Parts: sequence; C-alpha cells; structure tokens
Amino acid sequence: MIRVLGIETSCDETAASVVALESGQPPRILSNTVFSQIDEHAAFGGVVPEIAARAHVEALDGIVEAALEDSGVALEDIDAIAATAGPGLVGGLIVGLMTAKAIAASVGKPLIAINHLEGHALTARLTDGLAFPYLLLLVSGGHTQIVLVKGVGDYQRWATTIDDALGEAFDKTAKMLALPYPGGPNVENAAQSGDASRFVFPRPMKGSAQPDFSFSGLKTSVRQAATSVAPLSDQDVADICASFQAAVTDTLGDRVKRALARFRDEFPDTAAPALVVAGGVAANKQIRAMLEKLCAKNGFAFIAPPMALCTDNAAMIAWAGIERLRADLVEPNAFDFVPRSRWPLDSVSAPVVGSGRRGAKA
Repeated sequence: MIRVLGIETSCDETAASVVALESGQPPRILSNTVFSQIDEHAAFGGVVPEIAARAHVEALDGIVEAALEDSGVALEDIDAIAATAGPGLVGGLIVGLMTAKAIAASVGKPLIAINHLEGHALTARLTDGLAFPYLLLLVSGGHTQIVLVKGVGDYQRWATTIDDALGEAFDKTAKMLALPYPGGPNVENAAQSGDASRFVFPRPMKGSAQPDFSFSGLKTSVRQAATSVAPLSDQDVADICASFQAAVTDTLGDRVKRALARFRDEFPDTAAPALVVAGGVAANKQIRAMLEKLCAKNGFAFIAPPMALCTDNAAMIAWAGIERLRADLVEPNAFDFVPRSRWPLDSVSAPVVGSGRRGAKA
C-alpha cells in the first residue's frame, strides 16, 4: 500500500488530497479537499497574485487537516508528501511547497516536488488506468498545449500557444464584455442565446503547417467588434460570445486534428490511441462535443477525467507523487527544491516565446 498526501497551491485553489494505491487494485482517492478563491478575486476580474498567496497561507493548514481527516489516514502513516513546485504564481507555490517541506521533515517522510502540468498529464492513469503512450490536450487559464505522454517523466510538447492561453482569452473576452469572473463559464452561458454567424472572427493558425496555437489576434477582433456596436445590448454580448466560441472551437479542432494524424504516423502499432483533455476549458460543452466527434471520426478514445480532476486539484498531485515513487524518480535533494514560476513539462523542445532568466514561458 502506497499512500501519498498531495498539496496544490499554484493559482487560486488551495487543495490537499490523499491517494492510495494497493498492489493489484485500482488507485483510490481517499480525500480531495479544494478551497476556491473565486470570491476573493471576482471584484478584480481575475486572479491577483498577492491576494492568492495570502489566501493560501490562511487556508492551507485547515485544508490539509481536513484532507487527512476525510481520508482516515494518520499523518504518520502517509508514505510521502507531494506538492506542486511549479509552474504557477510564485507566492502560492512558496506557501504550498514550504508547508510540504515542513510536514515531510516533521514526520520523516520523502518530499516529492511535482510539476503541475505532470499532474494533469497523468490524471487519466488515475481515473481510467490509461496505458502509455497517449496525447494530452491541456486547455486552461495559463496553458494551451498538446503533449505526447510517453511515460512518467517522459513528455514531448507537440504544440503550445505563441501568445495567450485559451482560458486567458475566455477571461479577457468576458472582461471586455463586462461579464462576471470567472469568464469561461459566463462566456459559454451567454453564447447559448447568441448568433454565432453574426461576427466573423479569425481562426488563428488554422491550416498552418506550424502546429501551435494563437489567440491574441482573436481577442483583439473581439474588442474591435464590441467597440463597433457599443453600447452593447444583451443580444450583442450573446452574439459576440457565440461567434468567439465558434472561432475557438473551429481553431482548436484544426490543431488537434493535426496532432491525431501525427500520432497515427509515429505510433502505428498503438491498438487503442487516446486523446486526454484536461484544464478548466475542458468543461466547455461545445468544445467537448467537437473533440468527442473528432476523436470518434479518427479512431481515438476521448478521455476527460471528471471535472473536479480536470481543474486544479491535489489528487492529481498526490497521484503524480505515487507514479514517481513507483518509477524511482524522486529527487534525493527535494528539500532544496526552489519553486519555479516557469517550468516546462518538456525540457527538450525549444521555447516558443518568453524565454528569459526565469525560463521558458511556453
């Protein structure tokens, strides 16, 4: 039996979880406690890093205690402590990782520094027992990537955004249209009563040989459309949201289709190829339906873990810790690990944008 306590504080969710794995049995999530900071950030229309860090400080001890109590496992019986060490907002990362270091040191247990993106990449193995290799589409507020998952610690980035992440484009569109935070769900809700053909927005990168994503120009087009018909009525807002969502769905489908074809070419012997989708944008029903249809047409299984495990959570961090324990990939000097605001999952591929002193942005 392996039992790992996971801690996640990379953005605006404070989370702790205990996950267990017993030989010959599927993994079990014994607890998964998440405290959302949406109310703290709503007035600002987005996440404020300093507020997020302070909220983590105030909530984390209680969240860890609740996760342990819900799991029925005493801290002394935990086999390791896994914590998100990057990428993310550095203030929150410091809170979570330092707390994990203190807990691990106090009970003499191993500490495992986890890449947040690896947590997303391995979640389908927790929920569906998926075998390697497979494709991951990560669509969230901070990341838009297509990643080949070949094994624990073995990842290849096939595509990334050259500017904005998709979730960021949703949030900024919502802000331009005076919709409440978080933007993604509110844009989707408004789009349901809108006319997607009223505004013809660009499909950035569609048809391009370059496999990456781009959403900055689309966001600019939304602003121009909103300005052209101001002051905005409710129907104007709905039509812009529907047109924006249609452009996003069309663009995303084009990019993913290329990746599915590449996977077929490089792994022709994979009997049951799969596309895994994770991140908050994976909750969008129109995008989800498009991906399911695209996978079915191309002979891929479509796997989307439960929504609670698609967005930021600690169960995926605990599970990544278990995967690393089993693969003997735990760093011996983990207590010296410094939180990394930028930490590409694939350290081999050349950065697309934003490579500086702190590392590659994408």
